Amino acid sequence: MKYMIMMFGTAGEMMETKSPEWIKEMIGFMRDLDGELRDSGEMVFSEGLQDGGTAKLVTLTDGVPVTTDGPFAEAKESIIGFWVLDVADEARILEIAGRIVRYSGTVEVRPVGVAPEVE
Repeated sequence: MKYMIMMFGTAGEMMETKSPEWIKEMIGFMRDLDGELRDSGEMVFSEGLQDGGTAKLVTLTDGVPVTTDGPFAEAKESIIGFWVLDVADEARILEIAGRIVRYSGTVEVRPVGVAPEVE
């Protein structure tokens, strides 16, 4: 079954609040995890994202697309990286997420959906 794991945070805050040693450890963990998941055949796709401050939001206002800078104003953290994995079961994806969460404090796990059939 395919799942997406989303890691939340902000690069700016991490650089201000975490030690260089912690950051080096976290990067090493991510590289090792990606290699492990590729070797096991569970990796579908993964990517880190630039800080949320580089994001653009596109909304619809009076039927017209409007683009603004940044993530939702009330959000202190946004998605900073993600993995799409094909694992045997929910227990496995939660085990992987449990390893990642120590580096972000919050990890969201969601099954990859299948579009409904339209007749």
